[in-house]
Amino acid sequence: MSSTIRVTVWNEFRHELSDPEVKAHYPDGIHETVAGFLDPLPGVETRTATLDEPEHGLTEEVLDATDVLVWWGHLAHDEVEDRIVDRLQQRVLEGMGLICLHSAHLSRIFRRLMGTGCNLRWREADERERVWVMEPGHPIAEGLGEYFEVQESEMYGERFDIPSPDTLVFVSWYQGGEVFRSGCCFHRGKGKIFYFSPGHETYGIYHQPEIQLVIGNAVRWAAPAGSAVPTFGNRVPLEELPTG
Repeated sequence: MSSTIRVTVWNEFRHELSDPEVKAHYPDGIHETVAGFLDPLPGVETRTATLDEPEHGLTEEVLDATDVLVWWGHLAHDEVEDRIVDRLQQRVLEGMGLICLHSAHLSRIFRRLMGTGCNLRWREADERERVWVMEPGHPIAEGLGEYFEVQESEMYGERFDIPSPDTLVFVSWYQGGEVFRSGCCFHRGKGKIFYFSPGHETYGIYHQPEIQLVIGNAVRWAAPAGSAVPTFGNRVPLEELPTG
């Protein structure tokens, strides 16, 4: 197995083309911003893909060369085709890591893998978000203090309609009083999934160092390990069994 982590950053790339405020923060697209801070990390190489490319940029060849897929979507979840969702699900079960950012909680692939509606409460009020580290020993929290703050954020609040995370790494508090499970780890098949909520498109959140640190840590955590491939079905016994 290669020591290089091959990352594909996927973005629907719609807001940046239609909303001047979003374009001001991310002139080349959120995907290029995220790929831009991941690519210089040691042992990481990135490529990008967007919704309007053939097969949404997620051909079998691309996914076969992807160790970790980073996903950002908002306006066009329902435009992602069934066959691509099926393909993504299979790759995650086989071991590809998946990092879903912000409004990707309603992406078809995240809802498919969670098996729930994945809905939540929300509010846009330019309020402060305090992200508390619940598991300071977790690899995704490496390099952080007890908490960090996002000065202007969109509120995401409980109830968050997801299964209980395998590990809850972050919980956010918002200035308006709500709390939210903002950093959640899951395992599906051989694949690791991380959901991370900060990242509303009208704020420059992906330029913040702590946010970049978390996503970089998550890429390393979600990368597939070189473990044995499980086998299924009828098996010949490893030891001789008594007859009769």
